[in-house]
Amino acid sequence: MITGVPAIMRNPPAWLERTVARHGDLVAFPMPSTPVLLVNTPAGARHVLQRNHRNYTKATIQYGSLSLVTGSGLLTSDGEVWRRHRRTLQPAFHHGGLEQVAASTVEAAEQLRAAWDQVPAYTPIDAEAAIMRAMITVVGKTLFADDLADAGEDLVHAVERATRQVIARATSPLAAGPLGRLPTRSARRMRSAVATLDRTTAAIVDRRLSQPLTSSDPDLLSMLLRAAGHGQEPQEPWMSDQEVRDELVTLVIAGHETVASSLVWTLHLLAGSPGVQERLYAELDQVLAGERPQWQHVPQLTYTRAVIDEALRLFPPAWVITRRSSGPDTIDGVEVPAGTLVIVSPWLLHRSAKSWPDPLRFDPGRFLGAGPGEGDRHPSYLPFGAGPRLCIGRDFALLESVLLLASLLRDRAVRRPAGAREPVVEALVTLRPKNGLPLALIPRR
Repeated sequence: MITGVPAIMRNPPAWLERTVARHGDLVAFPMPSTPVLLVNTPAGARHVLQRNHRNYTKATIQYGSLSLVTGSGLLTSDGEVWRRHRRTLQPAFHHGGLEQVAASTVEAAEQLRAAWDQVPAYTPIDAEAAIMRAMITVVGKTLFADDLADAGEDLVHAVERATRQVIARATSPLAAGPLGRLPTRSARRMRSAVATLDRTTAAIVDRRLSQPLTSSDPDLLSMLLRAAGHGQEPQEPWMSDQEVRDELVTLVIAGHETVASSLVWTLHLLAGSPGVQERLYAELDQVLAGERPQWQHVPQLTYTRAVIDEALRLFPPAWVITRRSSGPDTIDGVEVPAGTLVIVSPWLLHRSAKSWPDPLRFDPGRFLGAGPGEGDRHPSYLPFGAGPRLCIGRDFALLESVLLLASLLRDRAVRRPAGAREPVVEALVTLRPKNGLPLALIPRR
């Protein structure tokens, strides 16, 4: 594994694919400092993430690197800190708030359409950059009751700089040692990006605290601030201001990157699949009749949801998941010592011919069995993780993805530029197209 470090850093998903192709679905790496086990079976993955999750923590170099940016947010925390934060945040993600999420998402989609309209017909724009900015707006309005449009560009760039450094550290054998603490250029970039995130989240908090904060305010930011003792009704705080900051940064990163990644890859796949496009457009025409999608349309958009589910299979946001075993265990008959670094990759599981017929084919029909959510019951389908650490915003992300796609394509088609090459997948915190993704939206009527 040490000799493979350059290959890991260059293209982690490709390295994972070569590893299981050569060595099988359970691969043990005899590292000098800690044992490492790559688990690429549905039963093994579910065992680690779900059935015996209490034996596995996030005390890994990957989450340790991410915590340099997000602190003790939900993505990186463990134990009582994670449980306390999850209890605080969970009410903001209840289904009662989905209708407001839908309205904010459609509004952001209309702004995204307007940005596409500002270029000449058939002229491509960088879909990834445009969608990233749009999702920052959605996160601001749905989670923080704040308009982040003015800060959108800075936030997108800060998140990208920070996550690039996170991945560089997470895939480097030197990051965990003394060399990882040297004041290098990458460390300075990380600090600069984190400083931008700190300034932005501090401004969000200041704006919210400039108004009365009551127990009836439903947005997530208000819930966090009340937990930190900032509400009008006196209460003992159970979160610190630093913890509030950590959750805000976590939600800015996870809240916009997950959906943006999903939509970018969905549009890319659609642009190369005329048959899928035609079936999608038929559903959109029947359900929407050219009008903006609304909350009440979502249950009828079954094929649209299947398109999103299939894109998430091929390009899962959580493309790799790591855990540390706190005690000995057995996974698929393999003895796992305490302290083992366990790697589970939805990228591998979702593309395995053992679980998916013709796995590299884009086929939304796989998810049309029992309606939306059918994929959640497939043992090899883990786009948002599994078990208690399942992404808290999964339902929000799926709703936003469906509405964004329906809004953009209700009367338009997506096209790749002539001669465009297949995008190179860049594995950061989520999967992104290296150097962006040029696409054009053209009228269908």
